[in-house]
Amino acid sequence: MSKVIGIDLGTTFSAAAYLEFGKPVVIPDKDGHKLTPSIVAILNDGKRITGRQARAQAESNPDGTVFSIKRRMGRNSYIDPEGAISEKGLITQVKRHMGSDFRIKIGGKEYTPEEISAVILRKMKKDAEDYLGDEISKAVISVPAYFNITQRQATLDAGAIAGLDVIRIIDEPTAAALAYGLDMEGAETVMVWDLGGGTFDVSILELGGGLFEVKSVSGDTWLGGEDYDQRLVEYLIEEFKKEYGVDVSADKGAMIRLKDAAESAKIEFSESEFSHVIFPFNENRLEAFLTRGKFEELTRDLAERMKAPTERALKDAGFKPSDIDRIILVGGSTRMPRIRQLFSEIMGKEPYIDMHPDEVVAMGAAIQAGILTKEIAKRILVDVTPISLGIETEGGIFTRIIERNTTIPATRSRIFTNSAQDQGSMEIHVLQGERTMSAYNITMDRFELTGIEPAPRGEAMVDIKFEIDANGILRVSATDLRTENSKSLRISPRFYGLAPEEIERMIKEAEKSNESDGMERENAKILIRANNLLTAAGMAAKDALSVICISESAKVEEMENMGRKLEKAISEGNTQLIKDASDKLEKCIKVIETEIEKKFQKKESLNRVA
Repeated sequence: MSKVIGIDLGTTFSAAAYLEFGKPVVIPDKDGHKLTPSIVAILNDGKRITGRQARAQAESNPDGTVFSIKRRMGRNSYIDPEGAISEKGLITQVKRHMGSDFRIKIGGKEYTPEEISAVILRKMKKDAEDYLGDEISKAVISVPAYFNITQRQATLDAGAIAGLDVIRIIDEPTAAALAYGLDMEGAETVMVWDLGGGTFDVSILELGGGLFEVKSVSGDTWLGGEDYDQRLVEYLIEEFKKEYGVDVSADKGAMIRLKDAAESAKIEFSESEFSHVIFPFNENRLEAFLTRGKFEELTRDLAERMKAPTERALKDAGFKPSDIDRIILVGGSTRMPRIRQLFSEIMGKEPYIDMHPDEVVAMGAAIQAGILTKEIAKRILVDVTPISLGIETEGGIFTRIIERNTTIPATRSRIFTNSAQDQGSMEIHVLQGERTMSAYNITMDRFELTGIEPAPRGEAMVDIKFEIDANGILRVSATDLRTENSKSLRISPRFYGLAPEEIERMIKEAEKSNESDGMERENAKILIRANNLLTAAGMAAKDALSVICISESAKVEEMENMGRKLEKAISEGNTQLIKDASDKLEKCIKVIETEIEKKFQKKESLNRVA
């Protein structure tokens, strides 16, 4: 049976892992990198590239490059709450709108966030196949703990487009706890603080006896390392204006470089109190000296926003800080000194930092894959739903049916009655959220139960049942208990994931792109071979000068002529001519090399006779 891999589909970086002899191993790409930048570029010819290759071309192709696809999942606007990025701004940033009608426009064509995420997932799949030497068809994919149902369904859709059967969605902090507690013998209560590129999650789990039980989750889906980067970007823009009188914000390519410079400065502050930013811009050389203190001043409110979710997670689990045995930090952004200091202030103890914060989630996802496939025995994961689910009732009130932090899988039902006399139908408006009024929560879908037996107000009886599976995916049914007339649904693709036919279309487009990528790889190999043959021909001609007699020089001349034909074919870009000329040149080289070998053997024979 082929391996089932674990994938951390991250905001800034993504990673994949598999189990080797029951232990998680992070999978490197062909260049040895374990982390893949979550960047996708659509080129003018429609080709899709991702990772470091996409990052390398971003400055010259800002309008066709998408950063942070995960961050706008479930949102309708291009503009974040800070107003930092707009559709006309730095790059088309689309991270939190999976599962809706959001589209990214590049080169006159529209793409869904699921399609863009699928490009990243397809690369993770291909890297794993190359490394393991086997086809990969199944995966466990991690998501932020506070992702809602729509966002989770969108992740499943992205996996399907990438050619993966996603056998389970796992929360990122839960995955980290799995990696931490894999070999644990005793029992512990742990808190996972996960500050990634785009989201902040807090989870509390009880580990022991092979059981991993999630007690509570909380978080902020618009708080991450990229928000810290953005504060530095804004500060540097203003500093350059004041010092040099230039505004770099209108130059898209420059803004990409400035974002990279800000990220580098943030990383530098993890080890140093100072950072010197040198930023070439047109004919200018812009410089700025930054201090860690200034950076922490600029981001003080971001750090403060981490307190409320932490306190809420403790309250929901019924714990005090002193009840937590171990605190695990996850996500590259937890390396910031102020973050670790803040955690110590809130919890009154130092965090556990012995696990790689960028790799631990992928490792945990691989462990979950091993649990599901029985490769890892005697381990059970008990998860919870992060957000309350329910329906709208009379007066626009949100009535919860499944409360947040309910252990999943879960089934809950409640009896509702008619709000009008002789009411023959009932609209079921399904929502998720924590607000009292429906208008402030997220609509999942609406459906109508018809054929209700007419009855006076308050006498009809309709059973509404919510079933949420281990992936956090919801199914809803409504049954009139008098007539047993019922209706059930898996939430409409209009609000909840992509329609099956749209997924199929995207799969075919992705496969077509993969085929063209394969052709380009083959063409690249042909060109590499041609250049290698030209080099070999030059060396053969040089070696032949000293050993081949005048009468045999025609063979050298023929090789050199064929080399010139190959150079011409390369300049014209004709792949078939390059291949044909390469084949002929290779034969010429072999003839010359054979002649040279004969001369050397004859010379050695004469030396032995002498």
